[in-house]
Formats: sequence, C-alpha cells, structure tokens
Amino acid sequence: MPMQMNREVFITCALTGSGGTQDKSPHVPRSPAQIAASAIEAARAGAAVVHCHVRDPETGAASRDPALYRELTARIRAAPVDMVLNLTAGMGGDLVFGGPDAPLPLEPGTDMVGAGERVAHLAQCLPEICTLDCGTMNFAEADYVMANTPGMLRAMARAMADLGIRPEIEAFDTGHLWLARRLAEEGVLAEPALVQLCMGVPWGAPDDLNTFLAMVNNIPRGWTFSAFGLGRHQMPYVAASVLAGGNVRVGLEDNLMLERGVLATNAQLVDRAVGIVERLGARVMGPEEVRARLGLVKRTPEEM
Repeated sequence: MPMQMNREVFITCALTGSGGTQDKSPHVPRSPAQIAASAIEAARAGAAVVHCHVRDPETGAASRDPALYRELTARIRAAPVDMVLNLTAGMGGDLVFGGPDAPLPLEPGTDMVGAGERVAHLAQCLPEICTLDCGTMNFAEADYVMANTPGMLRAMARAMADLGIRPEIEAFDTGHLWLARRLAEEGVLAEPALVQLCMGVPWGAPDDLNTFLAMVNNIPRGWTFSAFGLGRHQMPYVAASVLAGGNVRVGLEDNLMLERGVLATNAQLVDRAVGIVERLGARVMGPEEVRARLGLVKRTPEEM
C-alpha cells in the first residue's frame, strides 16, 4: 500500500498508563483529580482524545478500581473543555511466572480476571472508546506475560459492542492485526475498525520504520489508525504516522521527557505534537470532528 499523508489528524494523549513511572516524574498524575486536570490541560493544548488508566491515589500503583474510573469520568465529563474519553480495558490480563525452573505457582503481580470483570468499569462509565489489546506477548519484564486469548478477546469485544463503545485495537505486532481482521470477519468487531499501532514495546514490534510500514500495510483499507513510539522516539513517530496516513498518540504513558534532561507534562507533549503536525501541512482535529468521523456518541452513565 503506498504511503499517503493524512491531512486531518487527531491527537490522543495517553495521560498516565500503568507502568512504574509514578516516582520518575512529578508530572505523572495519580489521583482521578490529577488525571482529570492533566486531561483538561492536554485537551486545551490540542488533544481530541484522552486515553486513561487509573492509579491508586496514595501509591501511584496501577489499579482497576471502578470507583476511581467513575470519579475520573465524572470529572472529565464535567470539564470546561470537551474531549473524547478512551478508557483502557487492558488491565486484568497479567501473568507473572515464577521463573524458568519453577514457573508455578504464579508470582505476586499476577492479575488475571474474567472478561466481565475486565469491562465492568466500561459499563459504569460509558466512554466513547476503550482499548482491546489484540494479542498475548512477552512484555518487557523477564517472566511477565500480557495474556489476551482469542476467547477472552471475543467475549470482551462482544461486551463492548453491547455497550455501544468503540474498541481501539492495540496492536503490538503484526499477528495482533491478523487476529483483529479475523474478529472483523466473524462480525465480532465492527468495521471500519480503529487501531493503535504500539511500536517499540519489548517484545513486540520493534520501532524501526520497516517494521512500522509492515504494520501499516497490514491494516485493512478503510480502517483508522494511530501510532506511537516510546521515549525519545515519541515525536519522530508523530511525523511518521501522519506521513503514513495515520493519527497521533503522545503522552506520559509512553514518554516522560520533553528533551534530554527536561521532564515533560502531558500538555507540553501535545503542544509539541501539534507543532509537528501543522508543520507537515496537516490540520489538527477537534473532539466533535473525531466523533463525527468515527461514529462516536458522547454519553454519561445516566444515559445507560
């Protein structure tokens, strides 16, 4: 598929993530109030979509607590600036094995629950978008596996469809796109689908441009995609994704630095991405335009 630059680009800001970054930068938000405040700043800087995890407000550790998601959603929906809400559904699929000679029993840090529990917060919050990590992979740490079986993904995708929430396929390798296409062929995943290409996450797709273009070329025609790279590769992937016909994700989930030695805020990362997009000759879209393009409906839990 030939490259064709995207002239109308939406920016997603991944605000906080679930990694152990909470003590590496004072700008990583922890509480729902802090995450919502960071979302508002990012939206004012030009992010149309905010991708949200929640954390324990005291420790900063990743959490699946629906009460934290409800508080965060209420704060974002009441914000003075509009934004499309994208909540993770990636939590609850973590396996930590005991090591090469004694893999069982599973170690602390394991958090593996059923499909219903993994989407419970979505039913309570009704975001426009939620993530669907479309595959299982070794994930950075020595004995940690991010587990998403085909059966689990089918169940979660059906639940998302029943809730009227648009899944964003998070693809960490080409096989994840293969599975996403199969789910679409089965009618489990509505088309045209929404895809996030996750580049450079060990041990998924490396962040070289040849692999990136292979990922792009495996996305079915008509589907909408965004892409991101980690750390110092975050801003180069802003340009690469736009030039390849896609949209953009930046934020503290994937990168803490504005430049060497300078810690960033989410708003600063979005502002820099806006500058790159506009200098390429593209236009940055707002949240209402994104809803119209992707067929999204902004709701509150009371509308369930």
